[in-house]
Formats: sequence, structure tokens, C-alpha cells
Amino acid sequence: MTTSRENGSLYTNIENKIATIEFGHPASNSFPSVLLDRLEKEINQLSDNDEVNVILLKSEGEKAFCAGASFNELIEIEDLATGKTFFSGFAKVINAMRQCKKLIVGRVQGKTVGGGVGLVAACDYSMATDAAAIKLSELSIGIGPFVIAPAVERKMGVDALAELTLAAHEWKNAYWAKEKGLYAKVFESIKDLDKEIALFTEKLASYNPQALVEMKKILWENTGNWTGLLEERAAISGELVLSDFTKKALAKFKK
Repeated sequence: MTTSRENGSLYTNIENKIATIEFGHPASNSFPSVLLDRLEKEINQLSDNDEVNVILLKSEGEKAFCAGASFNELIEIEDLATGKTFFSGFAKVINAMRQCKKLIVGRVQGKTVGGGVGLVAACDYSMATDAAAIKLSELSIGIGPFVIAPAVERKMGVDALAELTLAAHEWKNAYWAKEKGLYAKVFESIKDLDKEIALFTEKLASYNPQALVEMKKILWENTGNWTGLLEERAAISGELVLSDFTKKALAKFKK
């Protein structure tokens, strides 16, 4: 089952020191701004929750993991301020994930596009099914994956970032993503994925909480400038989305 709510859904369940955040949206689990805001706040709250050692991030259903930011909102942008605010949505979530004291594990059951790839890259450890192909299609509509690029480059390297970004029309399969470091493991079924996720998060949550916090700090060393950096990147995207090229490209998708 997936949500039918226009602004999507976000639920958190805490059990055995594991906080499972599940998000959903009827448009292939994409993120309207209001849902990104909720996710940012939830991650920030869990960061200081002593009842949580590990966070599991997942999405609803058995198809797409995340289709990125809301396309309907993107089409409606008409000024610089709105554009920057729109693209700041994923910037704030990625920064929340980066600064979170808890290790974040990603469960990726299906295809992931744009900002969704950024979310997976910002997880500390991710596992997926063989259906979890990825794509960064932003250049094809006249913008670029500027906000998520630091997270993707940190996880996969600049060569993989370039290959994903410049081949904006191409899907890269889950095994390619694993080879490049985005996924730690890939499974042939959701059942097998969930079995391994349960074993892994249970084991991880049983470790010394203080050691986990310190490990998180080490994993994210040298990213202290990201708050300002991602804000600057959001401004670049916010300006480009108003360009004639992008307006013409987006006009093809208006209903």
C-alpha cells in the first residue's frame, strides 16, 4: 500500500533502539517541499533521542524508492526566492543527515532519481534490490544536480558523479551503483533485502552508542562547510530554473 495524500506521508517507528522512518507519496515517492521539511525535522529530533541508536530510512511500496523533488512544484517556480527555497529542501535534509548523531541506513527497493540519489548517498550505509537503478536527469531540463552533488561525490567519487550527470538520459543499474560505492549490498528480492536489513540494523544498534556517535563524526569529517555550500548550490539551481531553456523544457510536461 502507498499513500494517496497530496503532500505525502511520513511515519516513524522506534523499536529495539532502531528508528524506522518511512516516507511515501503517490507520485513515485517524490518529495513536495512540505514533506522534505517534515523529514528534516524528524531526523533532527531523532538525533537527540537517547532511545535511538540507528535510523533506517525507507519508502513505501515495492516500486520506486524516490522520484526526487516534486515536479509539480518545480514547474510552478516563477521567481528567484521561490526557486532557492525549493532547491533548499534537499539541501536541508542532506545537512540534517550529515549532522545527525545517529548512523543512517538506507533501504532502496526500487528506482531512484535526482534528489532521491542524494538521499541514498547521504546515508551512512545502504542496501538495495537489483531493481534499484539510479539516474540524474537534471541536465536534460536545463538545471543540474548541484545540491546533491557533494553527497554523491563523497560516496561514489567524482568520476561516477560525472558519468551520472553528463549521461542524464541513462539509467545506471544497481550493480553499477554498488561497484561505485552507493550500495553496500544488492539483493534479488525485497524479501532478501529486508531479511539482511533486519539482521544488520539489529546488530548495529547493539553496539556501544558512544562508539557509533564517534564513528559517525569520522565518516563525515571535512564536511563542515556543507551548510553554506549546499545553500549556494540551491541558489544556482533556483536561478537556472527560471532560464528560457528550462522553462521551454518544463513546458512539455505541463498538463
